[in-house]
Amino acid sequence: MSPLPLRVLIADDNPVVRAGLAALLDTSGDIEVVAQASDGREAIGLTRRHAPDVVLLDVRMPGVDGISALPHLVRLAPVLMLTYSQDPEAVRESLLLGAGGYLVHGEFTPDELLRAVHDAREGRPHFTPTAASTLLAELRTSSQPQRTVAQSPERLHNSVLFGLSSREVEVMDLIASGMSNQQIAATCFISEKTVKNHINRIFAKLQSASRSEAIARWLGTARPGVTGHG
Repeated sequence: MSPLPLRVLIADDNPVVRAGLAALLDTSGDIEVVAQASDGREAIGLTRRHAPDVVLLDVRMPGVDGISALPHLVRLAPVLMLTYSQDPEAVRESLLLGAGGYLVHGEFTPDELLRAVHDAREGRPHFTPTAASTLLAELRTSSQPQRTVAQSPERLHNSVLFGLSSREVEVMDLIASGMSNQQIAATCFISEKTVKNHINRIFAKLQSASRSEAIARWLGTARPGVTGHG
């Protein structure tokens, strides 16, 4: 009796990329593409329905993007990021959120992709050169003394109360200082798209609909659950 094929779901907004990946994986003989999704929301629904062994996930997709869908998907199946995005922040955030590897299109051979898919099910990570370089830079940075920003006890309390990550705290501090998205992106060495993603998550955690409302909550002049105006 032959072993069951490894079942894969592909999530990418580009139908040509999805078709190419599906054709490549199907040639292996021991991998079956059970579903294809065009955005993160569809990927979550199809993963719940088909229970794949591995999810291949793009970073940039309309609607619910890969980074936003990732925390939900990793609870359901191993996830391997497969994307054109070389944004270091996307690499870091993907790994922090539980991705089992990060592959950038153009940096791997077909055989390397097949091996990475098989290894993802077993929990063995794979990184193409761009992602590996980002990891190395992160390790070198983390070994250096970090510059700290003094915070009042109230703001430290709020960071815990609202459940913001260290990067979200940094972005929220810059919002509170009056910086625009473009200025925040330049300060943090990330893209404006990534800044917008952070701000969307910050606003959700702070239950705020505007910058002024988020700042008021962050600085302790409004309480969670109290709707402001602005």
